[in-house]
Amino acid sequence: MTTLLKYTIAITVLFLSGTINAQELNGSYSGTLDVQGMQMELIINITPKDNGYTATLDVPAQGASDIVLDSVVLQDNQVTITSAKMKLIYKGTVSGESIVGSYEQMGQTYPLTLKKTVKTKPGNTALPSTDAELEKLAAMETGNYKYSVEDYFKTPDVFSFNLSPDGKYLSYMKRRETGERDVYLKETATQKERLLIKQGENLIRGFFWANENRILFLQDKGGNENYHLFGVNVDGSNKNELTPYEGVRVGVLEMLKDDKDHIIIQMNKDNLEQEEPYRLNINTGEATKLYTVEAGSPPVAGYAFDQKGNLRGIGRMVDGVNIEMLYKIDGEFKPMMVVDFVDSFGISDFNPSSENPDDAYVLSNLGTDKAEIQLYDLKKNEKIKTIFKNDNFDVSGLSLSRKRNYEIDFFYYQGEKTEVVPVSDTYRKIYARLKKEFGDKQFFTQGKTDDESKYLVVITSDKIVGEYYLYDVEKDTITLLYKILPNLKAEDMASMTPITFKSRDGLTLHGYITLPQGYKKGQKLPLIVNPHGGPQGIRDSWGFNPEAQLFASRGYATLHVNFRISGGYGKEFQNSGYGQIGRKAMDDVEDGIAYVIKEGWVDKNKVAIYGGSHGGYAVLRGMTKTPDLYACGVDYVGVSNLHTFMETIPPYWEKYKAMLYKIWYNPTISEEKAIMDEVSPALHVDKIKKPLFVVQGANDPRVNIDEADQIVESLRKRGVEVPYMVKYDEGHGFGKEENRLALYETMMGFFAEHLK
Repeated sequence: MTTLLKYTIAITVLFLSGTINAQELNGSYSGTLDVQGMQMELIINITPKDNGYTATLDVPAQGASDIVLDSVVLQDNQVTITSAKMKLIYKGTVSGESIVGSYEQMGQTYPLTLKKTVKTKPGNTALPSTDAELEKLAAMETGNYKYSVEDYFKTPDVFSFNLSPDGKYLSYMKRRETGERDVYLKETATQKERLLIKQGENLIRGFFWANENRILFLQDKGGNENYHLFGVNVDGSNKNELTPYEGVRVGVLEMLKDDKDHIIIQMNKDNLEQEEPYRLNINTGEATKLYTVEAGSPPVAGYAFDQKGNLRGIGRMVDGVNIEMLYKIDGEFKPMMVVDFVDSFGISDFNPSSENPDDAYVLSNLGTDKAEIQLYDLKKNEKIKTIFKNDNFDVSGLSLSRKRNYEIDFFYYQGEKTEVVPVSDTYRKIYARLKKEFGDKQFFTQGKTDDESKYLVVITSDKIVGEYYLYDVEKDTITLLYKILPNLKAEDMASMTPITFKSRDGLTLHGYITLPQGYKKGQKLPLIVNPHGGPQGIRDSWGFNPEAQLFASRGYATLHVNFRISGGYGKEFQNSGYGQIGRKAMDDVEDGIAYVIKEGWVDKNKVAIYGGSHGGYAVLRGMTKTPDLYACGVDYVGVSNLHTFMETIPPYWEKYKAMLYKIWYNPTISEEKAIMDEVSPALHVDKIKKPLFVVQGANDPRVNIDEADQIVESLRKRGVEVPYMVKYDEGHGFGKEENRLALYETMMGFFAEHLK
């Protein structure tokens, strides 16, 4: 699949906010805003309060709700709603239960009629199982085990570590007793700890050091994935929202080590379907647009900036699927190449150490099957040489030393396990020292100070969640900082073993089998097969997997199959899965099950299938394609109907729709539409014979709740009782601890009832 490195997908939704003072207005008012051909429902909720009114806004398609509105004036049935933060105005005439008016923002005016409605939660609220029903199901697991679900899935006491650029602080997230997670700082010299950022209603989705004095962090609302960027100084001052644009999704493109006051971000503030780059002042939030995608021009899929924040390359979509690479020469972006959909070419890093300013390290599989690191002259559009490659696996990337004039320190790739290949003399010595300390354990240098005198090192394995150490190069000392979930003892954990087998049509497939600790040859275990999400370009990897460990602790084997279309094994393997989702890709999962049964590890009559996202689709597809193979299944935020899935994709995926059609199927082509009918589980629910548990986040922007509702409603019409868990404060997967624990406790009860 064609890629340009360092891009994220984003969406702008035009939001309202304000308060209303009108006796005639009370309740919820809904209208549809039509912007550039994109329709978006808006709901204003008005509540009487203290001789006045308060109001909030919902945007159901984005999972956004309860956005506080600013100010409203009502005179002679003329209402004016304004939001200073968003620089918008809505003016309308109140007539009975309607408001007919116009909406203005950023110089553009759109008609908007609001009509009184009854506010509802997303989806069919009559379908989800009650808490009591789900608790009863969870109680089916009655075993006495050393480790509880909470031991595996509670938020760790501390996690997500980062060193400050000057090495004075270690930053991390810390769990409260009630499950919330806050950002803390610890002084490395004194070990003094203090709270920096306290979590509110919404999760802190990630944080990072912008410079030695300031941390930036990301939050969305209820899992809607419209990320906003916030900042705070290390002393707690100047805590502010840097991108206060409701409905806009922000992504970080480039950190600027030589400019401590700015970073490069992208957001779609000015266009519903197109992200554009900005230079953002991390102290004030002032944003300067660096490139505008003009109306009617091809949509841009990615931007490439150099280390100083100069926009050097653009990847724009042509024919809906291929990427045209543009490179800036003499101040003008000029066409460089068109990269076919099935190929990849991405700028990893520019090469400041070279006398040629157009030299760059690229990750490319042009002319080869496996992605490799190349030194490339972008102006001449020619490869200088291959720097690193692997015959069996795609290369993932490289790491440079800014201190040593951007010398290459190491390459890395995902083989059966993660592999690091030291390059520079300096890093070879560091790696050798760490190897001496940690032996055969898998370790990585996850971060370092700007002067490269201190490194943050993480140790992990299939039995170790994570151990963090500080390596002081000058003192040659290695100090243990924290162990993640230290209550999970490595000697009690199960081994995750790589496996290789052949598909029914002769393709070599890779995967992993996890057998319970203490497994004895000849035992035939119940199996949970767990297809991964994505699916394109994603793969399962070796390491600590809390789901597999939980399953193993209850006596289940777990199978992960990297079926065709998975990433990391070369473009031929990945491309062989395009147009085969639910067909040959599903055959590969079934062939993996046949392999582990043949090896004597598994009871063929006790096979369950569980997965999330595409994995959830695979659950439903498997239970309709080969219904006798599975004893039960758990569908977690999975697609059930390819037709409705294509119709309800988030707006920021619109420019990728033709590519989506290539990966999955094209509903405008009759032959492919027929395949979509064949592989859409919602159209074949009559074939589902075994118990099914469905799980969904109500605010999911990728897989609409309608996907889950369809399958549940159809099965219940046939008299099949389907446990259905919906969380109204979650999106594409559960982020909050209490919801995560409820999911796995109920799932284990479900497996206890139907798999043991």
